[in-house]
Amino acid sequence: MKWLKKIIVIVYIFSFLSLALISNVNFKEIFSLPEDFIASYSDIDNVNENSLLGGFVKLSLEKKTTDVGTTKEDEGTIIIKLFNLIPIKKVNVQILPEEEVYVGGVPIGLNINSSGAMVVSDTMVDTSEGNVKTIKNSTFKSGDILKSINGKEIKSADEISQILSEAGSEEVNIKFLRKNLEKDVKVKLLKNEEGKYKIGLWVRDDISGIGTLTYVDKNSHNYAALGHPVTDSSGGNIIPVADGKVFSCSLIGINKGERNAPGELRCLFMQSDEKGNIEKNTKFGIFGHLEDTEDVVDENLTAKLGGRLGVKTGSAKIVSSVSGIREEYEIEIIKASYQSKSSDKSIVFRVKDKRLLELTGGIVQGMSGSPIIQDGKIIGAVTHVFLQDPTKGYGVYVDWMK
Repeated sequence: MKWLKKIIVIVYIFSFLSLALISNVNFKEIFSLPEDFIASYSDIDNVNENSLLGGFVKLSLEKKTTDVGTTKEDEGTIIIKLFNLIPIKKVNVQILPEEEVYVGGVPIGLNINSSGAMVVSDTMVDTSEGNVKTIKNSTFKSGDILKSINGKEIKSADEISQILSEAGSEEVNIKFLRKNLEKDVKVKLLKNEEGKYKIGLWVRDDISGIGTLTYVDKNSHNYAALGHPVTDSSGGNIIPVADGKVFSCSLIGINKGERNAPGELRCLFMQSDEKGNIEKNTKFGIFGHLEDTEDVVDENLTAKLGGRLGVKTGSAKIVSSVSGIREEYEIEIIKASYQSKSSDKSIVFRVKDKRLLELTGGIVQGMSGSPIIQDGKIIGAVTHVFLQDPTKGYGVYVDWMK
């Protein structure tokens, strides 16, 4: 009887695969779907109506509603079925709200105070051990972020001297970040001519820059921007946020992008132009709350968010203020990547709009976060430019910017 069961199983598998092939089931897309992702009801309907995952493949949604603070969010499980009968895969889904958001596209200034001290460079320290000499600290590299000394959290660069003076020993334990990985080392301190202990480093605790606003929630005024993290220039660490501010800024010039020479927006912002805070700095951008939306939000320009299920190759637009006013520019989505895991290079696109090419040469630094719109929905944000071809760029799915 065992051989009969094996034959039945083989016949079942063969029949299933044959039916799947005949139905053009897009296995690559189905099995690349992450275990948790976001989608709108219209995205799910569109997949079913247009058989985007293959003929006879349907998405079945089992929905539930949860309370998140003072609001309710829809979430649930999508079961992907062949012939609306045979389950192929099950994934968790967060349903995008039907409410529209304000479309970004304007440059913003940003300043982040890090939770920790960023190493700018090592230095030479005079010591008073016998004859005066100099010793170079070789433990740390430029870009490392010092997090704590002997278990005491470093909240600012100014605190380091006080913590060292209270250490009571010539050796301390330091936790630090290097390439976003936490490390733990013992460091022998250096004593200068005044008898004060030093690590032998130049450090700072803040970083400034510019980026582009992606969208703003109409009710809460919470925002998403940039599409990629704010990092230190040398170490590549994602700067941990102690606190931060965003500012409106004025475009004062553009350096056009060329092959192997990325251009940039040149903007000016001042402390008096503060618009809100920065609460999170993640691999998919900065997030926070706007207290003042003047000069940042256009209440007449709104759109819904669209998940990755609705993204397709072909015509789309990006919104940017590189001309001095917020405008839409034509692009072509060349590739919408299969991503089972989150990544900031979800979309590959080419700039088609002659106006934008004339102004900037394509995608330039400072445009990161510019919303990508397709079929009237914000489906992503600009993140990177191709160094060898500034007319081409990468975008991140808005799924990851939630």
